[in-house]
Amino acid sequence: MTDITFANPELLLLLFVIPGLVVWYYYRLHAKESDVRFPTLLPFAMVKYSAKERLRHVPFILRMIALALVIIALARPQSTSKGQNVYSEGIDIVLALDISGSMLAEDFQPNRIEAAKNVAQDFIGGRTNDRIGLVIFSGESFTQCPLTVDYEVLKTLIKPLKSGMIEDGTAIGLGLANAVNRLRESKAKSKVIILLTDGVNNRGEIDPISAAQIAQSYGIRVYTVGVGTVGEAPYPVQTPFGIRYQMVPVEIDEKVLNKVAEMTDGKYFRATDNKKLRSIYQEIDKLEKTRIEVRSYRRYTELFYSFILVAVFLLIGDVGISNTWLRKIP
Repeated sequence: MTDITFANPELLLLLFVIPGLVVWYYYRLHAKESDVRFPTLLPFAMVKYSAKERLRHVPFILRMIALALVIIALARPQSTSKGQNVYSEGIDIVLALDISGSMLAEDFQPNRIEAAKNVAQDFIGGRTNDRIGLVIFSGESFTQCPLTVDYEVLKTLIKPLKSGMIEDGTAIGLGLANAVNRLRESKAKSKVIILLTDGVNNRGEIDPISAAQIAQSYGIRVYTVGVGTVGEAPYPVQTPFGIRYQMVPVEIDEKVLNKVAEMTDGKYFRATDNKKLRSIYQEIDKLEKTRIEVRSYRRYTELFYSFILVAVFLLIGDVGISNTWLRKIP
């Protein structure tokens, strides 16, 4: 964006001198009395003005225009270019998602795993400038998507997730360790893991506290989310007569999840329904916003040279015309 400004705008007040000079010129021109007196001016009514007579005011007009240009030049007109340099501090985030059999419980709609997938996709859609990866775990763990800024690809990889893709169980420590491994060599200013589970660690070669210690050593913050209603939840069971539901107790190791979050300067959340789960991800989204630094700048280009140049040409023209074609002989 370009604007015109003046370094010394107060000098523009001198332009009010020009109307005064015009009045003075007009008064001086008509104040002269002729030494020759005529009884009537009717004989001169039919006299045509010559080109010199018609253009006799040109030198004065040129002087006034030149004076106006000199005053504008003294006010120092400048072209101002504005702009912004934007620097963003990206965040690397890994979503660690539990896809164990217990995630099929239907205390969430339509069930825990589908609710978690939907909220994760919404979370991804709301991010900008951040790299996001996806790790899934049950009895084992693997990386579904490495860190990427291609959010559409990431959301596409979330859609087919379902329980039974890998050996069943709940290896929370292994899932967390795998997520830490994804961020281990990250150069981002902020490294975050959002770990979602509905159970107690019962599989894997590494326990959650040991994995949290590794995360802590790499400066990785872990937000843990426990999903499941309080008490019992309906769980679908396949029988020879079709799917039947039985109530199963909800067992979430909140003590361990709290400890993991505390050790890594994160936070533990408990989601008991879809609405609560969505609000948790929204809170994390606010907590982990990319820092954007905006630096404004202005560039000034002096424009008075062109005004002075035009004024000089006008004065040269005034002197030339006044001393040649419109020269007055006393």
